[in-house]
Amino acid sequence: MALAIPAVYRSTVGKKAVMAVTGGILVLYLVAHMAGNLKIFLGASTFDHYAAWLRTLGEPVLPHRWLLTGIEIVLGASVLLHMWSAVSLARTARRARPVKYAAGKQSHAHGYAVHTMRYGGIVIALFIIWHLLDLTFGAVNPAGGEATPYAKVVADFAPSHWYITLFYVIAVVLVGMHLRHGIRSAFQTLGLAGKRNYARYDLLAGIVSALLVLGFLAVPISVTFGWVK
Repeated sequence: MALAIPAVYRSTVGKKAVMAVTGGILVLYLVAHMAGNLKIFLGASTFDHYAAWLRTLGEPVLPHRWLLTGIEIVLGASVLLHMWSAVSLARTARRARPVKYAAGKQSHAHGYAVHTMRYGGIVIALFIIWHLLDLTFGAVNPAGGEATPYAKVVADFAPSHWYITLFYVIAVVLVGMHLRHGIRSAFQTLGLAGKRNYARYDLLAGIVSALLVLGFLAVPISVTFGWVK
């Protein structure tokens, strides 16, 4: 029995389930993260208070920052498992189809989805690393590591740093495209989106990804155009 459990996750169905579940965890995190980001429109004190509150979650039952660290570990594990299942499934698909389809027979939609998930995933991974070094650790932030969270955001997306804003916009749009396909695939993997209700879940995936993209882009664009100072 102990050997049967790992075998399940080595199967194609198991890997798809891992991808769907970890993807769901990451989507929930993105929703919460976006809601926190939008607090910047309530002013510097509110935004900085929110950032400080995140580090006190669980106190006094848990020591300072323990719960937040636990959440970060879960998220990190989810990202790694998500990437592992994606790469593993891609390798399995290549082995199952050693000869590529003729260009005329291959679905344009399928090819678009594959390239979006593959190259979009690489850009997203690089974006996560940069985002941690920038706003979490402050190592590459123009305002420095000792600046307040509000000051770091404003310094990042100042008009003079338009290239940072551009990179952020491209990365977020890719996240949205990745989410659109990922959410739709997750519904299919979990057996929720059948032929009869596929259009409904496809629409839901589009709405969720669009709202997340708009929510995340609202902050850098507002800072760049001086609406948030």
